Amino acid sequence: MLVAHKTDVAIIGSGIAGLTAGCLLAKDGFSITVLEQNWLPGGCASSYPRKNYIFESGATTLVGLDEHMPLKFLLDEIGVDIHPLELKPPMKVYLPNGEILTRYHDLEAWISEAERVFGQKGQRAFWTYCYKLSQFVWETSLQQRAFPPSNVSDLAYAIRHFRPKQVRFAPLAFLSMDRLLDRYGLRENEQFVRFVNEQLLITAQNHVEEVNALFGATALCYTNYSNYYVPGGLINLVRPLVEYIEQNGGNVQMREPVSQIEPLSGEYLITTKRAQIRANKVISAIPINNTLELFNESRIRQKLSPKLMKSEELNSAFSLGFVCKKFREFECLHHQVHVQTPLPFAGSNSIFLSLSHPADTERCGPDEVVASVSTHVHHPAQTILEDKQQIEEVIFDVLESHDLFRRDALIFHHSSTPKAWEKWTRRAWGFVGGYPQYMRIKPWQMLDARLDHKGAYICGDSTYPGQGIPGACLSGIIAYQKLKMDSF
Repeated sequence: MLVAHKTDVAIIGSGIAGLTAGCLLAKDGFSITVLEQNWLPGGCASSYPRKNYIFESGATTLVGLDEHMPLKFLLDEIGVDIHPLELKPPMKVYLPNGEILTRYHDLEAWISEAERVFGQKGQRAFWTYCYKLSQFVWETSLQQRAFPPSNVSDLAYAIRHFRPKQVRFAPLAFLSMDRLLDRYGLRENEQFVRFVNEQLLITAQNHVEEVNALFGATALCYTNYSNYYVPGGLINLVRPLVEYIEQNGGNVQMREPVSQIEPLSGEYLITTKRAQIRANKVISAIPINNTLELFNESRIRQKLSPKLMKSEELNSAFSLGFVCKKFREFECLHHQVHVQTPLPFAGSNSIFLSLSHPADTERCGPDEVVASVSTHVHHPAQTILEDKQQIEEVIFDVLESHDLFRRDALIFHHSSTPKAWEKWTRRAWGFVGGYPQYMRIKPWQMLDARLDHKGAYICGDSTYPGQGIPGACLSGIIAYQKLKMDSF
């Protein structure tokens, strides 16, 4: 028997985007109902228990708490402090030729390191310019919170928050990172181009030919902003947001998958297995692919269908979690290892390893380390991972060769394929990291948060492509801003 109740705003999905919109709307007095199909909130930025250890479900590092960045804006607005630990340095990268470089937070230190490894030609000018672009992108993103404009109110908001440099830098949306590298004489530096490609995959989900200079510079410079670790896992970023919504009169319902959203006269009827919820407004905080399955309304389907990406344009992941006894001290927690030969079945060229913080005893014992390993799987609908054990063994071999793992210290491990990701998140083909950047999609061509200009909205990492937690958070801020403008 279906139980009916009424809410101001129903939010489908409890990832960072949906929780961001929910918190900001709850702060403004809206009644909020968040519907999540999983048993844990957070989507691809959460944590899960396994054999008394805590593993990250997707994202492993936290960025976005510097000035002019979305997560700082959110936490300042709602007055929540998550007490993260800053990471210095943010990352080490292991190149195929055996060279190890440190991605320092300090820009000058990083430029010196890049010059040491890749040669002095073009490095200083390239990284100085990229950092300048990244500052512009984050500052502008919070200034233009009704972007892309889709009605007169949005245009008025854009004009009020206009700054001259927004025009000056706009043409860089037409310039690929490939061409930017060429501008600084770096395109023929094969070792550097490979490094840039694997770094871009972390946050832009694509390579130099397809990532525009604005988003590419922002993606490459994320280690030059403050990187943080959340004790206990990223679930402890998510839980305070859930608690904030509930403390302000809202509710977050777990194990409540939505099967249909039907526009009625002036409201929306959301159907789940256990309930029917009537909402004045609805925000889909799940990917475009999954949102299409919920709406039969032709106007919404016509708007979403052209923006839809297929499996061959997306990435999923092979993930490996393990626990081992502490066998040495680590200078940093995040490591990207570039492999000499593509990984079997997955075909990827790098592995990303994240370790638990030595001061964090919530995830494991004081003499243990929890690790999360991931590698990209392109075109997940077609890529079949036939032998998980073979991939595991290759990953262990690679990590052990860099003294990042020792088999004699291993306590427990498990691994997941794109199929497992699809089951965990319900995201089509288990794709991760959001929609990749593509040159054909300019910033102003990104999907507008308004789905029907009546009361349906969308946010998440398929609307603000490939920038991780900060991008997902920003998309939630934009959905909130447009819904609030439409409500008054």
